[in-house]
Amino acid sequence: MKRIDVEELGEYIREQRKLAEMSLRQLAASAEVSNPYLSQIERGMRKPSAEILSQIAKGLRISAETLYVRAGILDEVRGDASVTAALQADESITDRQRQVLQEIYAAFQKENAGAQIAAMASAVATNSGSDVEELGRTQLVETNKHHHTANALAPSDA
Repeated sequence: MKRIDVEELGEYIREQRKLAEMSLRQLAASAEVSNPYLSQIERGMRKPSAEILSQIAKGLRISAETLYVRAGILDEVRGDASVTAALQADESITDRQRQVLQEIYAAFQKENAGAQIAAMASAVATNSGSDVEELGRTQLVETNKHHHTANALAPSDA
């Protein structure tokens, strides 16, 4: 788990609040947190708990997972970089719409990963070693393919 950068997290929450065209008071009421506490979070003065992040996400109508990733509670799951790049490049949709589409894409990936894990568990339960080995190889190939694609398309830090 990475160390939380409370200033960066606060800035992200503020940006999302402004994109949602909400005042601090509106988000505080919607998230059921006090105005001063939310203000301190946005200014990077407080480290919110996972529960508070969940309430803020609900108030912003974004996934709690998004805030958990920003806070370092969860690791980011990346998919096919060409899909996320295409979403980022599409100027016919708003930033908010891009974010929602990326969250939907991530939810589908998570669902499919869960199905792969269930298939592997089922193969283990039926003692079919060759099935488990094949599923593992398939997942490894897919993971490597996505990793190489993401690295090839990722902007350099230079």
